[in-house]
Amino acid sequence: MKISNLEKKGILIRLKRGMYVVSPEISGKQPSLELIANHIYGPSYVSLHYALRHYGLIPERVYMLTSVTTRHTRQFENSLATFSYRGVSKEYFPIGIKREEEEDISYLIATPEKALCDMLMAEKHVPDQSVTSLEVFFEEDMRINVDDLRQMDLKIIRACMENGNKKNTLMNLLKLIER
Repeated sequence: MKISNLEKKGILIRLKRGMYVVSPEISGKQPSLELIANHIYGPSYVSLHYALRHYGLIPERVYMLTSVTTRHTRQFENSLATFSYRGVSKEYFPIGIKREEEEDISYLIATPEKALCDMLMAEKHVPDQSVTSLEVFFEEDMRINVDDLRQMDLKIIRACMENGNKKNTLMNLLKLIER
């Protein structure tokens, strides 16, 4: 009842059943959505469109914080954000994850290469027939500048291709970057 009362008064914000954070009005600090995403459903790391936006690879604002987990696909919604989780294999999961720090807060996020691979594997309508169709998808649908991909670490993409699904799509990604 105490927690319920604190929640009604706006002192606590419910993240999910049994997990709360102190309201920014009380703490004086905005909670880290990335850190919250890591803790709501784990193990997980921030990825896909949210990470691509974080790295400046896509220009659009992202409203859903999407993460990758070894558990089942799931979604949580609270007053702070919508947190979505995509399930992947345990072999694929640890590739290309890094720890990022912002204002004394650390969280796990995909590298740009891993976020791109995660996005390609999660999207249902990614053209995988040719390198040219993938390039058009990046430029027109995702608004990703293909030149920005040229600095990516190909080892991470190769490891994703070996351990993930959609091998043909990731092979075309490698060919596109190596052009």
